[in-house]
Amino acid sequence: MGAQYYGADSENGDRIDDPSEDALFMLISDLNDTDNTFVVVQPDEEDPAWFASVAVLDEGGYEIVRRDTTRDEHEVTTTSSINAIARDLTIWMAARDFPGRPTKQVSEF
Repeated sequence: MGAQYYGADSENGDRIDDPSEDALFMLISDLNDTDNTFVVVQPDEEDPAWFASVAVLDEGGYEIVRRDTTRDEHEVTTTSSINAIARDLTIWMAARDFPGRPTKQVSEF
């Protein structure tokens, strides 16, 4: 069974379906500057409308790219904090659109 919403794939072939913040932390922690230099997170569909990637920088730290064509978003940032990357990506991905995901109900009290 594939991912319900999105999958995270690293250069060395590791894959996690619908990764949690902790799973993203683990994938990013495993990155190195020789044979496992990036992780890409995107929906499991033919032509995904959005993606996020984390790549190891030669000078240390990580480059994070977030792109969402439906919202005309394209952001590139750098940081050395794996905690911050995993947290921010989890929050960013939660705001993406997923076909078939239940809509939020808002009630007024």
